[in-house]
Amino acid sequence: MLQSAPLAQPIRSFSSEKSPNCRSQSPSSKPPFHFLRFRTSYRDNLRYLNSIGIINSDKKIHRNPSPETLLHILSTVNFLKSKGFSESHFARLAYLTPQVFSPHVNPADLQPVFDFLTTELAASEEESRDLILLCPHILQSNVQFCLRPTLLYLRDIGVESLNKPTNLNAHLLNTRVKRLEDTAKFLLDIGFSQEESTKFCGRLPAMFGYSIDNNLLPKFEYLVGEMERSPDELKGFPQYFAFSLEKRIKPRHMHLKRRNVVVKEVPLKKMLTWNDTKFYAKWN
Repeated sequence: MLQSAPLAQPIRSFSSEKSPNCRSQSPSSKPPFHFLRFRTSYRDNLRYLNSIGIINSDKKIHRNPSPETLLHILSTVNFLKSKGFSESHFARLAYLTPQVFSPHVNPADLQPVFDFLTTELAASEEESRDLILLCPHILQSNVQFCLRPTLLYLRDIGVESLNKPTNLNAHLLNTRVKRLEDTAKFLLDIGFSQEESTKFCGRLPAMFGYSIDNNLLPKFEYLVGEMERSPDELKGFPQYFAFSLEKRIKPRHMHLKRRNVVVKEVPLKKMLTWNDTKFYAKWN
């Protein structure tokens, strides 16, 4: 489990679809929000927002934000602080989702996402915060049309512990159901039954993040074409798709061929999961 929010280069969300229906919904009524710094001077507010990475006052801009805009940003900051975020987290949020701090987004608009995470996903405040830090675009996802359908789909195929703040879970939650269904359909197309496809995805949910054309299909074609192996082997070892084709699968396959080893007699699991020392010592 994450102890603090990572500041590493973010992983792009599994879903590349842009839909106006998937943005955060505005509640019918917006409760008033109290600005904790409303008596602070404009210059101090600007300096503070610059210090936490939301506004970069070093950039040459035509004009500084208005005092009203600064107060609005501060209200969003205070709202997120009430959800467990600290000042060290805001630079990441502002970089990846600057729209969250836009004057057009009321802090109350973000509340449905937190309600979803705590009630439907059963995540703690800390887990909710860390999931958002791993994939800040969750803040902009619509609960009704995006987050809830995805959660129900993943649970239906047996994916568990989605409340745990891992990189995979965060990006899975922000993946549209259409993308998930396309991956499951790929398995049907290569000969899996509906039940087998469901179990396969449940055992290796990370495959939802792999491109079909650039990842899954080339690996499958290499398996049945170059290695002349049966697709049925994948049912017992779905992790095959998690290995790099160029850096792991091909080099080890070619090494076995050069050693005149009957490749089909070497289990995929042994061929790919053994470390280099063990693998090359066995087939030197």
